[in-house]
Amino acid sequence: MKNAVAPIKSRYNRHTTAEEVTEGIDLHGKTAVITGVNSGLGLETMRVLSQRGAHIVACARTMDKAQHACTLVDGHTTPIACDLSELPAVARAGEQIAAIGAPIDMLICNAGIMALPTLQQKHGLELQFLTNHLGHFVLIKQLLAAVQDATAGRIVLVSSMGHQHTVKGGIDFDNLDGHRKYDPWRFYGQSKLANLLTARELARRLLGSGASANAVHPGVIRTGLSRYTEGATANLIARLARPFERTIAQGAATQCYVATHRDLKRVSGHYFADCNPAKSSAYGNDKALAQRLWQASEELAADYF
Repeated sequence: MKNAVAPIKSRYNRHTTAEEVTEGIDLHGKTAVITGVNSGLGLETMRVLSQRGAHIVACARTMDKAQHACTLVDGHTTPIACDLSELPAVARAGEQIAAIGAPIDMLICNAGIMALPTLQQKHGLELQFLTNHLGHFVLIKQLLAAVQDATAGRIVLVSSMGHQHTVKGGIDFDNLDGHRKYDPWRFYGQSKLANLLTARELARRLLGSGASANAVHPGVIRTGLSRYTEGATANLIARLARPFERTIAQGAATQCYVATHRDLKRVSGHYFADCNPAKSSAYGNDKALAQRLWQASEELAADYF
């Protein structure tokens, strides 16, 4: 990004809603691609950005889910089937979106799964890493030219403070399928660290362009994301997190803020929480790890670009 700048502290906080952070922002003539629009944060993000005038390219796991989500909001929407755990389907979705022919002003990688209680594998990878990271990686690569065609295209990856609770080394490149040892929460953390590292490396690669990439932690929200969690660990985490829980409207605020706010026009490569810059783990700031992950991701998904 040309003359990238560091983010400044905003007036918003954990109680601010997505509607409040976008108040007064006119998105008419803008296009936003959002994954996971069928429920939770994705649906609220679509609703608010559509309310502000954006054309929403609404991505969900099936066309039925995407079409249904589009009936729940007003404005211009285009449903797209995009199952992030099926890389051929992601590639097709990317081709369909690119064929629309519009510059992409906002690409919000929101969808995800969390803490699958037992190891699940697909395409030779653990399912959380595949869905949360590699599926979005393929979509970003497919749509990067359209993002760069926008005046100031923004890519927002929904990470999590869970990135701090990851596997040894941050990313275990020798165990991406989970065959040696699987821990639901650490593998979730690994996938969320991968989102953050992708934003860091993508920002580096976008230097000199008008586009930007940032990562966000939405907060602790009860959404469909937690449908897989169970057991004593999940119950303990739920009890500890209860005082810090946000509504869905509050949870969607940070990604809407980073995707739209004028104060972030030249901000790239940062991590946000509560609509403000936040500190990440040491792994989250590891440039060499980010570059290694990018290279490994390109190799894993080479057939789908």
